Amino acid sequence: MAANTMVRSFLQVAATEEVAPPLRVVQIEGLVILKIIKHCKEFAPALVTGQLLGLDVGSVLEVTNCFPFPIREEDEEIEADGANYQLEMMRCLREVNVDNNTVGWYQSTLLGSFQTVELIETFMNYQENIRRCVCIIYDPLKSNQGVLALKALKLSDSFMELYRSNNFTGEKLREKNLSWVDIFEEIPIKVSNSALISAFMTELEADTPVIQCDYDRLQLSTSPFLERNMEFLIECMDDLSMEQQKFQYYYRNVSRQQAQQQAWLQKRRTENMGRKAAGEELLPEEDPSNPIFKPLPEPSRLDSFLITNQISNYCNQINGVAGQSFSRLYLTKALHEN
Repeated sequence: MAANTMVRSFLQVAATEEVAPPLRVVQIEGLVILKIIKHCKEFAPALVTGQLLGLDVGSVLEVTNCFPFPIREEDEEIEADGANYQLEMMRCLREVNVDNNTVGWYQSTLLGSFQTVELIETFMNYQENIRRCVCIIYDPLKSNQGVLALKALKLSDSFMELYRSNNFTGEKLREKNLSWVDIFEEIPIKVSNSALISAFMTELEADTPVIQCDYDRLQLSTSPFLERNMEFLIECMDDLSMEQQKFQYYYRNVSRQQAQQQAWLQKRRTENMGRKAAGEELLPEEDPSNPIFKPLPEPSRLDSFLITNQISNYCNQINGVAGQSFSRLYLTKALHEN
């Protein structure tokens, strides 16, 4: 009896350990952020990626190190060399007793244009081997506006379950209660530095509280940033319009098929009435071999969801820049009046 109780208790503890707490915070060391910024800025406007290393501790994902990936090309041999490079880098880090557990990857983006099918596929590939992983997105162009454009993203569990089934029909989305805002989850980022680094940074602080970055934030020229956002927004609107045309074409075909089915059924029922009057055997009113009874495949709504997400991102960026510009204009007006 006591043995059964011990076994039951052990199974309960094991089941509790398997249920991991939800990810709440991504804790990144300051040196890792500097490495990411340096890599992304050096190759801008080209897009680059890199590996994130660290530890998964409870509800906190600690990112303690990173290293860049070589520039990828379509050649299979070059891609194989890139994979060997990653394995060799992780082996070297392990030999010098540095955290070499993969916790995700980072990548640069241009004005927030990162919500693509490729990003989702990369997430799914990582999820096959890593229980929890994140993608750190850094936008060097947006950071030039005086804001650290750094965010940590992960796919929602409901979306990953739906993506594995590869069924993005309207009926399935309504069943799962999934909308375009439920694809990605943004995880708060916490910057962590050791006590020695914090003390060293305190010693490096300038005597004057005003630095060049403070002056850069007061620049009134935001036209290039707004123009690029508007251009990308217009392109996304065109893409969304094309997606809507696909669905309109699908619904027209469905209506045409339903009309053909009704006409065929009416003809078959009229024929059966004549056969019944003649005492002959009735014909079936459904014919699966008939092409008009084959259901038409519904287009996937994944692309339209991603485009809608991208449109929302561009609108938020335009709104943020416009708000900052108004604040600078009011501040400059007050300075001129004084």
